[in-house]
Amino acid sequence: MAAPKAASLLSRLKIDTYLLLILSMVAAASFLPARGLVAQGFDLATKVAIGLVFFLHGARLSREAVIGGLTHWRLHLVVMASTFALFPLLCLGIAALPAWITPSALAGGIVFLGCLPSTIQSSIGFTVIARGNVAAAVASASASNLIGIVLTPILVGVLMHQQSAISPSSAWAIVVQLLLPFVAGQVLRRWMGGWVSAHAKLVQIVDRGSILLVVYTAFSGAVVEGVWSKIDAADLVRLLVICGVLLAAVLAATFFTARALGFSKPDEIAIVFCGSKKSLASGVPMAGVLFPAATAGLALLPLMLFHQIQLMACAVIAQQYAKRPEAIREDTEALSG
Repeated sequence: MAAPKAASLLSRLKIDTYLLLILSMVAAASFLPARGLVAQGFDLATKVAIGLVFFLHGARLSREAVIGGLTHWRLHLVVMASTFALFPLLCLGIAALPAWITPSALAGGIVFLGCLPSTIQSSIGFTVIARGNVAAAVASASASNLIGIVLTPILVGVLMHQQSAISPSSAWAIVVQLLLPFVAGQVLRRWMGGWVSAHAKLVQIVDRGSILLVVYTAFSGAVVEGVWSKIDAADLVRLLVICGVLLAAVLAATFFTARALGFSKPDEIAIVFCGSKKSLASGVPMAGVLFPAATAGLALLPLMLFHQIQLMACAVIAQQYAKRPEAIREDTEALSG
């Protein structure tokens, strides 16, 4: 009886159970970090896992959906501007605030958060719930992830002043671990697409399991380097507030921009949900490539908190959008038809 009650409570609180698994990896790494040869083994496994994640992303992503939705260029420009311009600028400003507002140890992770692409699954899912323009959401979220493979590392390198750009070794790691597997997945989609669709559950387990491995490896390196001596509970509380304010600012910006530019309500919904998200699925592997083990764990903390806040907030917003009269009327007509 206790387990079903706990699951019901998590559902009512809109808490992502997968995020709890990720946090359990953080706890495991905090108490039992990988060291020495074990750490080297996990590092190798992580590199393989990162390639596998992006291979699966490539095999799952529908080129037809992206190409079909690219005709709505005004909508996509607004989403891309929010994802790759507004977000990075806001996060760069937050990272530059005094240390008593933004913990200096977490500033890099906040900038990294701002450079990431949008989510695919949750952006589309919330657009569906809210009765928005689903085709545009599919195209926009997919295009964001495609562009993010190249643009995110460049933004991180420029904004974090890592030699004002990505170093040759980092660039090669991005190509080998992210871009080549993704392209291979796209090339093999013709033959693998049916299998991937038929085994969606298995693919999801592999995908999510790979991310858990990356999180454990990243935080093991961070713990060995003394991560918990650099931040405390007060820092985490401040980070939680920062993530909440950041999300509220971007939600407001996308909402009012869509209204000001005269977009329809379904288009506005797609803009709000696609333009306000940051991808945990893409961010975790990218952190494993872009940051050394000692800092990858810290870089992931803002993303993990922001991810949960965005899920809870957007779940409420999607339900409110779904209650508008025209959405209810469409549902009624669909049922009667």
